[in-house]
Amino acid sequence: MTLRTVLAVLLPVPLLVALGGSQATARTSADVLLSARQPALASSIEDDTLPARQAVDGSTTTRWASTEGVDPQWIRVDLGQPATIRRVKLNWEAAYAKVYRIEVSGNGTDFRTVKEVADGNGAVDDLSGLTAHGRYVRLVGTQRGTPYGYSLWELEVYGTADSSGDTQPPSVPTGLQSSAVTATSAALQWTASTDNVGVGSYDVLRNGIVVASTESTQYNDTGLTASTTYQYAVRARDLAGNLSGPSQAITVQTGSGGTGAFVLGAAGDIADRCTESDSSCVHPKTARLIQAMSPANVITMGDNQYDDAHLSDFRNYYDKSWGKFKAITKPIPGNHESYDDTPFAGYRAYFGSIATPQGKQYYSWDKGNWHFIALDSNDFVTGEGMAEPAQLTWLKQDLARNTKGCIAAYYHHPRFSSGDHGDNPDSIQLWQTLVGAKVDLVLNGHDHHYERFLPQNVNGQVDPAGPVQIIGGMGGAPLYDVHAAHPATAKILSTYGALKLSMTDNTFSTQLIGLDSKVLDSSPTYTCH
Repeated sequence: MTLRTVLAVLLPVPLLVALGGSQATARTSADVLLSARQPALASSIEDDTLPARQAVDGSTTTRWASTEGVDPQWIRVDLGQPATIRRVKLNWEAAYAKVYRIEVSGNGTDFRTVKEVADGNGAVDDLSGLTAHGRYVRLVGTQRGTPYGYSLWELEVYGTADSSGDTQPPSVPTGLQSSAVTATSAALQWTASTDNVGVGSYDVLRNGIVVASTESTQYNDTGLTASTTYQYAVRARDLAGNLSGPSQAITVQTGSGGTGAFVLGAAGDIADRCTESDSSCVHPKTARLIQAMSPANVITMGDNQYDDAHLSDFRNYYDKSWGKFKAITKPIPGNHESYDDTPFAGYRAYFGSIATPQGKQYYSWDKGNWHFIALDSNDFVTGEGMAEPAQLTWLKQDLARNTKGCIAAYYHHPRFSSGDHGDNPDSIQLWQTLVGAKVDLVLNGHDHHYERFLPQNVNGQVDPAGPVQIIGGMGGAPLYDVHAAHPATAKILSTYGALKLSMTDNTFSTQLIGLDSKVLDSSPTYTCH
């Protein structure tokens, strides 16, 4: 009998309450189950038969399980709306957590710890008497109780949803002003509102119409028309969904010039093996974000399809969501495309000549006053045995031939990253070449998070003469945890979404759009080198 079998026999003692085992108080008895069949995400899964959603499906015969033998791991449930959380109940399978914590967040990004457990012993942990408020609840396991991973039959969250009580709107935002205006953008900022429960976001109104929702007190509105007058106002939305009145409106006049404007949509690490019918499947949701942008082209930064990128997987998953943009997509491969039985066979067969317009898996293309360079960074990861200096030679020749005023490059493996994979020293020569050519923008994937850097030099130090690097590996594959940010990191988030790139003949600005269509991050408007 294996250890796992022994644990499975011994641990599920009926009605055992391992932690917080006192009877529920009168207050918690009135609480309702908030997590049932709500969207759930996890840091990993053991295999496709053990997804995160099975931990909130109400069944004690189905379960979620993480990758075996790896700490830490997490599972997160979206309650659908903000709520007061008083109890979390964990029904463990044999693979339990000895040390873990319960975290709560209002936005899915900034979590705070509400309960820490240092002596878990499996079975059922009924954690009552909590005092927390938020929309997202995350269990983070930091020490396994067995050699396996983490596995839950059920994760149950109890409390009271805000919509059942609060009706008081937040205060009206004040101090709205425009801090910077170009021919195609207007940077706005204002003073935060107050609320009895908490402000969740702000709606930005342009000429009386909501054009964006953001959780910060600043927003960069892009894609505007030169020499045009716009009127702006903002209003606050609290965690219960109550809206304030609009702020006092201001008028903004864009500058002259800025011709050749267009919008691009982008992301990497996209299609997990799931479809729209699965509520926790993310890539159909990020595809809808791309569609809402009405982009001129779509850029993918590798790992378009998981896990081994067979042609059948491309057809069954990627094609059902991001495939609608295939005709305007400018893709590049990641490491997962190389895992096919014949490396890159599924990728090349699915995209056809779109993937190799110049005969190689790297190529360049122009739009407006921009020159775009699509690279296969598998050639620059020598640890994977694929070093090919011919691509670097081609890159130098391509840069020498370029006549456009602005340059963007995109490839899978980032030179700098605060994610799980970290920095890639094998791509030093590539990065040096791009910096030396005064490339303006570099887009990457590989690490499953969002990270925007300030312009950097060859050593990763802040330098206005260097390119802006953005990691956009949040297109649909399971998210990774992030670590200590680099000195040049401007914004880092472990969240899903899509990049909106607003380009003109001499400027660019970027936004991260979250799954709820809110703007989670906005860059300044940069002028091309």
